[in-house]
Amino acid sequence: MNIPEIFGSLVFNDRVMKERLPEDTYNKLKKSIEDGDALTFEIASVVASAMKDWAIEKGATHYTHWFQPLTGVTAEKHDSFITPKGHDEIIMEFSGKELIKGEPDASSFPSGGIRATFEARGYTSWDPTSYAFIKDNTLCIPTAFYSYGGEALDKKTPLLRSVEEINKQAMRIVRLFGDTEAKNVRVTVGPEQEYFLIDKDLYEKRKDLMYTGRTILGAKPPKGQEMDDHYFGAIKPRVAAFMKELDEELWKLGVLAKTEHNEAAPAQHELAPIYSDVNLATDHNQITMEVMKKTAAKHNLVCLLHEKPFLGVNGSGKHNNWSISTDTGINLLEPGKLPQTNLRFLLILSAVIKAVDEYQDLLRITVASAGNDHRLGAAEAPPAIVSMFLGDQLLGILESIEKHAEYDEEAKMNMEVGVHVLPTFQKDTTDRNRTSPFAFTGNKFEFRMPGSSFSIAGPNTILNTIVAEELEQFANELEASEDDDFGRAVRRIIRRTYREHRRIIFNGNNYSEEWKEEAKKRGLSNYPSTPEAIPHFADEKNVALFTKHNIYTKREITSRCEIILENYCKTVNIEALTMIDMVRKEVLPAVTKYTAKLSEGALEKKRLIVGISCKTEIGLVKKLSRLTDELYEKVDFLEKALERVTAMEGDIAQKATAYREEIVEPMAKLRTVADEIESNVSENIWPYPTYCDLLFRI
Repeated sequence: MNIPEIFGSLVFNDRVMKERLPEDTYNKLKKSIEDGDALTFEIASVVASAMKDWAIEKGATHYTHWFQPLTGVTAEKHDSFITPKGHDEIIMEFSGKELIKGEPDASSFPSGGIRATFEARGYTSWDPTSYAFIKDNTLCIPTAFYSYGGEALDKKTPLLRSVEEINKQAMRIVRLFGDTEAKNVRVTVGPEQEYFLIDKDLYEKRKDLMYTGRTILGAKPPKGQEMDDHYFGAIKPRVAAFMKELDEELWKLGVLAKTEHNEAAPAQHELAPIYSDVNLATDHNQITMEVMKKTAAKHNLVCLLHEKPFLGVNGSGKHNNWSISTDTGINLLEPGKLPQTNLRFLLILSAVIKAVDEYQDLLRITVASAGNDHRLGAAEAPPAIVSMFLGDQLLGILESIEKHAEYDEEAKMNMEVGVHVLPTFQKDTTDRNRTSPFAFTGNKFEFRMPGSSFSIAGPNTILNTIVAEELEQFANELEASEDDDFGRAVRRIIRRTYREHRRIIFNGNNYSEEWKEEAKKRGLSNYPSTPEAIPHFADEKNVALFTKHNIYTKREITSRCEIILENYCKTVNIEALTMIDMVRKEVLPAVTKYTAKLSEGALEKKRLIVGISCKTEIGLVKKLSRLTDELYEKVDFLEKALERVTAMEGDIAQKATAYREEIVEPMAKLRTVADEIESNVSENIWPYPTYCDLLFRI
């Protein structure tokens, strides 16, 4: 396999455009993309013709506007290239109009009240900053999706708005520091994707996995991840074959799949790409999740992207590595050899610190879901309390600036381990903190809170916007400053920012109970669940932020609040219904049958062997009978509670809170009883594949 040859072979990328477009059209298209100007119909028509010819040569028969509605997954409607010519002939056509605009039914996608059933019109619009690609013999054209009234109904449109805004404000800072060569500032992202692989035959025997993506029932196996033997361990042949094909398919689609390894939990793995522009990285991550599932099926496996598919072992996250760079290749979050003298870096770092502190609620909100609520707070997932990790060196530098003191420690030190044959290398300026929600990791920030099934568009839209807001404030102050010493004016901002926002910085163990108390004393927000977090999206300060920077309108904000809370309610409702179904139809019949069999066996032994006590059988029958009664009571309680909550009308936030308070907890109690029963019955009688089967049999 020639990797350079296959890489991007299914992508209408810059190289292909340069080859196939007239030079004048190519130059105009590139200029339009770089300068943010609207594309003309004439350019689109030429591009459409070249794109169609290329796609047909690659075997494509259809095209689709590939978009990202507020469902959390991508959407596509396929149209063939055929156009009738006369009565019994066709030609293959694709026009500039078809490239630029599509029209899906906007009322059939989540809109939070923006679109009613009788207001169905919506539009998809070609995003030329993200390359078209071929998937399943279909030309996929990345597009934005918005309503007839222009409201964003997708995740891409706000992301593109935020990209423009952070570029605008960051360029002001770049110019203030004397850089006249850079033309724009780009957000670069590398999302690490965690996932589980399980056997498809076992998956199909579990209603909970099929309906909800996670195991609602399941007793803890004798062995979990406590031996740390799976993390970075040798990859099993079946998994290695999956990973090999996954890499090949992603490379064809231009996805920069780079790193793959076993994660901490049994059956858990990770894929990490090379960094790319945030818009492209977002599209690529959506492609990655889809290709993962399709490739797994070819190997009789199922790829689970739920944040917590198994209780008692690590959940799956999507670590969002975020940085900003100029088009000339300068990473603005690179400290350099002596970060204490790198004022531009320290100013931008200060902007991030201020942004995370002032908008910590938004960072929590952007990762809120029913699935992620199960994950946050343990097993290498950060807690719901947002804080920042900077490391001792950067913290020391900021403290020295705040105190007007000198800081002369060098940024990097040689690694010494006492073995002379090992090569010497320079260690990083900071350690890593795997419990921190938002950690500086050398030349970027790792936002560890997003769940594995999330689109990274939401978190990056928030990050871009809140940092743009602080950069704007800093630029306004510096541009208006009458201080003839620019460095002194910059240090004044850094000093003030650190003094006012140091509460958000925490380099310790975010899992500890002491940190929860300390965070409370510092006044940091703590929203443990989605229903507690989401209503704050529409807080006055957040609405002011988004409307000021033209990221969301107030209507778009309230619609997203409603969509997320509705999704939460529906998710919990489906999980509860699934649990009731499993317990009533399979668990209760199985355990009562087993108990009856034990009772019959004990009576038969007593009949055949005079004087035998049958203590084992009788003791187990008593225990299982007690547990069965308890199981029946708890499933009955859950069913009645679900009927009551489902019937609630009115405010969606109140209904989501009712699901959290009245359904989630009874489900946990019901599971505890069911899992204890599973631990006390024969494997032959239990109706589902166990955790041992699911986690260890690949």
